[in-house]
Amino acid sequence: MHQNLVLIPTYNEKENVERMIRKVFSLKTPFQVLIIDDNSPDGTAEIVDRLIPEFPDRLHILKRAGKEGLGKAYLAGFHWALARPYEYIFEMDCDFSHNPRYLEKLYAACTQQNADLAIGSRYISGINVINWPLGRVLMSYIASMYVRTITGMKIMDTTAGFKCYHRKVLETIDFDNIRLKGYGFQIEMKFKTWKHGFKIVEVPIIFKDRTRGASKMSGGIFNEALWGVLKMKIRSWFIRYEKAI
Repeated sequence: MHQNLVLIPTYNEKENVERMIRKVFSLKTPFQVLIIDDNSPDGTAEIVDRLIPEFPDRLHILKRAGKEGLGKAYLAGFHWALARPYEYIFEMDCDFSHNPRYLEKLYAACTQQNADLAIGSRYISGINVINWPLGRVLMSYIASMYVRTITGMKIMDTTAGFKCYHRKVLETIDFDNIRLKGYGFQIEMKFKTWKHGFKIVEVPIIFKDRTRGASKMSGGIFNEALWGVLKMKIRSWFIRYEKAI
C-alpha cells in the first residue's frame, strides 16, 4: 500500500512549488505528493509537469479548470486519494508557512499515538506564529476561541490547515454535505471528525508567514467562517453522526 500522500493546493505558487516538492521528498519518512492546481496563470502546473519524470510514482498533479476555493480543491484531492490505497492523507500549504519537517510529527501522532486526525497546531503550546502582524494573530486566535465556544470542540487551533487524516475518517465523512469553501472548510472538517468520535491530537508547530508569493487570505473568507460556523452548528442538531469504532 502507498501509505502517505501529501495534498498541496496551488494557485500562482511558481516561486515555491519546486522547493516544496524537493523538501518533502528529502524527508526520512517516504511521502508522495499530489499538487492540486487551480489553473494557475503563472505556470505552476508546468513546473510540476517538468518534475514528474524526476520523481516517477511519487509526484502527481490534479489539474482543475479554475479557482473554486480551498475547500473544493481539498475535496477533489480527497476523492483522488480515496480512489487509491493511501492510509494517511496530509494537508499543507505550498508557501512554507507550514514547515515540511512537521509532516513527520503529524505522521508520528497518527502511527504512535493512534490519532485519527493529527493537527499542526499554532496554539497548543502558546502562540507560535512568526511574521504575522499583531492584528492578524489576534484575529486568528480569537476566531479559534469563537469556534470552540460555538461548537464545543476542545481544539486550540480550530482553523489550522496543516493536518493528517487516517483514511477511515475521510471514508466516514459525507463530502456532499460540506458547505464551507474557504478556511471555514478546515473548521467544518474538524467538526465532523469530532462529531463522529474520532481521536484528534494537536501537535505543536511554529507557523511562519510566507516570504514568497501572495497571500490568498481575504475578508470574505473570514466572514464565511464567522457566520458559517454558527449555521454549521445549527445544522448539526438535525444530523445523526455515526460514531467511530
